[in-house]
Amino acid sequence: MRTKESYKPTYTISAKAINLIAEISALIEGIGLSNIDIQDLHLRKTNLIKTIQGSTAIEGNTLTEEQITAILDGKKVIAPKKEIDEVLGAASAYEQIQKIDPTKVNNILHIHKIMMENLVEESGTFRTKQVGVIDASGNVIHMPPPSSLVPTLIKDLVKWLNRTDEHPLIKSCIFHYEFEFIHPFIDGNGRVGRYLQTSILGKWKKIFYTLPIENIVWQNQNGYYLALRRSSLIGDCFPFIEFMLERIKETILEAKQATTKNVGVNVGVSVGVKLSARDLDLLELLRIDNTLTALRIAETYSISTRQAERILTKLKNNGLIVRVGSDKSGHWKVVKNVASKLKKVH
Repeated sequence: MRTKESYKPTYTISAKAINLIAEISALIEGIGLSNIDIQDLHLRKTNLIKTIQGSTAIEGNTLTEEQITAILDGKKVIAPKKEIDEVLGAASAYEQIQKIDPTKVNNILHIHKIMMENLVEESGTFRTKQVGVIDASGNVIHMPPPSSLVPTLIKDLVKWLNRTDEHPLIKSCIFHYEFEFIHPFIDGNGRVGRYLQTSILGKWKKIFYTLPIENIVWQNQNGYYLALRRSSLIGDCFPFIEFMLERIKETILEAKQATTKNVGVNVGVSVGVKLSARDLDLLELLRIDNTLTALRIAETYSISTRQAERILTKLKNNGLIVRVGSDKSGHWKVVKNVASKLKKVH
């Protein structure tokens, strides 16, 4: 167990993490994201709803996007009061996220109070008793430091965040993990920790204020808890860093696909072919490396191999790529007049 004297973030930055940082940075600067306006009220509300659903669903909330939308619109929803209060608390907190400085302890307490005010008596205050993190089977999977150390540990963690020169993507993941390890509150640690990571990322690139990372984490909930547990067991948070970077990359890819307008490309007999941002990215990748397999494409975009195969089939059936040689030893070829038109699109 860490103590006041020995406490400090323990982490290794793996080669995988470095590659993910490069990929995420390239995606942020790539096509599509530059068109996402953080002041777009419709977009902000859509992603806010996804974020709230993800954040609260990880903690057991069952409300749908439609119900959350209705609650935020002030409409009456028949649902447990606790779940409605969770949504309202999260919404209030995320409405303030661009103004919150995650490097100040008082702001951390403030966010907890907003999120948990109607859910726990100790909202906005650090826990004063020992707690344990229990899984669905009732097994204790993590025993946080004693409550007497919590104020100092959080203060030290915030000091580290202020002085570290690690890349924002890395330090946000480390902060998130360490926050969960300390477990400073009686309840609400997960949702506050995820919120603070988004806040740290938003201070680096404002686009993160509109990206529903928590929704993607929710879709990979088992992996989230497994990464936390693995990191705790080995005493190094690199598994959690890798997991979160993968989810961040996945979120950006989905955002690009959802917000980039489909592009019509006429090729041969194919008229009005609709290409998503990911389709365009893949065509460019195939032009650079025509040996890409469905498996490698799936790994690149954090999708299933079947999804990758469907995308390749779509491109092939519409005359955008052709297969040269056998399925096993051949390669892809991007049709030349397609490549020239894609450059105009970019």
